[in-house]
Amino acid sequence: MAALEELFDHVRETAFFLKDIQGRYLAVNQSMVQRCRVRDKHDLIGRHVREIYPKELAEVYAREDQLVLKTGHPILERLELHWYESRKTGWCLTTKLPIRNAEGRVMGLVGISHDLRAPGDSDAIPARLASALEALEAHPEDPHSPRSLARQAGLPSVRFARMIKRIFRISPNQLIMQTRLTAAAQLLRETERSIADIAHATGFYDHSAMTRAFRSATGMTPTQFREAGK
Repeated sequence: MAALEELFDHVRETAFFLKDIQGRYLAVNQSMVQRCRVRDKHDLIGRHVREIYPKELAEVYAREDQLVLKTGHPILERLELHWYESRKTGWCLTTKLPIRNAEGRVMGLVGISHDLRAPGDSDAIPARLASALEALEAHPEDPHSPRSLARQAGLPSVRFARMIKRIFRISPNQLIMQTRLTAAAQLLRETERSIADIAHATGFYDHSAMTRAFRSATGMTPTQFREAGK
């Protein structure tokens, strides 16, 4: 396992972690240290997420850990909103797998969490694709779909999907959802607009649809997210 930890020390923008049956860190990589804003790995080893992250975020991670540890069911590439230092938000794809002993009993879990780039972060994005993504960010309320974005980018749908997956590591539908949730999160933090108004302004069908999406990505309702950010 030490070799695996060392290997992930050389993987940028991907946090690696190994936890025991109690959900305490046994091993982490350097990206995990940087994400948690601690001095070194020793500041994480032996600690639980509730000792490291803000309460509302720690509860989301703890529930995920318990799901894997108690049921043995993996979590695969879950799109999550992540809070960094000073309430700055970002996105990651998280995978958690159970670790079993020779008898098949779950003894812990191993996971990775890959930080995702925002649509405008890469100079390697072709101009027409960048233009389509900028339109998505500027007007999340519009009825965007993978097909409509591909058309704006001047690309066949299949090629568009492959480019999005290669650049951002997520599907076009996930990218649309990520963009809408990011816009909604900003409005929740920075304005007093109603949840229904924000849902409409960011492309969700209604208040309920936005609430379901928020709960899936953050473990909180929009109202809880707003209160936690104060």
